[in-house]
Amino acid sequence: MTILDKFRLDGKVAIVTGASTGLGQGMAIGLAEAGADIVGAGSRRSLDQTQTAIEKLGRRFVSVKADLAKLDSVPVIVNTTLDRLGRVDILVNNAAGQRRKGALEFTEEDWDYVHNVNLKTVYFLCKAAAQEMLKQGGGKIINVCSVLSFQGGLRVLAYTASKGGVAQLTKALANELAPQGINVNGLAPGYMATELNTALLNDPVRLPQINVRIPAGRWGTPEDLKGAAVYLASAASDYMHGHILVLDGGWMSR
Repeated sequence: MTILDKFRLDGKVAIVTGASTGLGQGMAIGLAEAGADIVGAGSRRSLDQTQTAIEKLGRRFVSVKADLAKLDSVPVIVNTTLDRLGRVDILVNNAAGQRRKGALEFTEEDWDYVHNVNLKTVYFLCKAAAQEMLKQGGGKIINVCSVLSFQGGLRVLAYTASKGGVAQLTKALANELAPQGINVNGLAPGYMATELNTALLNDPVRLPQINVRIPAGRWGTPEDLKGAAVYLASAASDYMHGHILVLDGGWMSR
């Protein structure tokens, strides 16, 4: 087997949450390009566009409508995957919720919504997927963190707290699951030109402040995450456990 062969995902089944648009769609397509069949899960938007792109690659795609703010989405996603595709090899916890307010303006509902989507459901999906992976002898879990897993941010208190939690959850799970053949790692995107950041992209004050700090001179795109997602999902990363891989155009280096 050559090193390029180790990046192949032929015969693997990947669950990707929040796969309708943006980073989730990009990673789902990237995994399919490497050979994986995909289960896309989400609640807000149609997954038709993602399905069309993946099926054009000759890969199978299963769409699961599930409200990721609620825990009953977890068995729906995992059981549908098993029923339709027979196994779970890769889990990408990408779906995220956001509320932008000042620190003294967050309500309990804001806090609970963001944490339910970004952290609570992430853990229980990890748990459910890992239980299936153990039966198969191993698997790969990729939790999408953020540069705000390490920084405080502005007007995104609940999001920052939840993404810090995702990073620590990733490390804690890796400690327990590595000896059992399951790799748990994180991807931490920097500022990405996606729908989640529409408010920032339209902010005449914050946008120039962000732009001047990115050494690469641009915001990231879903295409930029494909290679990292394939790496963490493949045999090429078999000795990587509990790592948070930052893709930020150099943001964290300043």
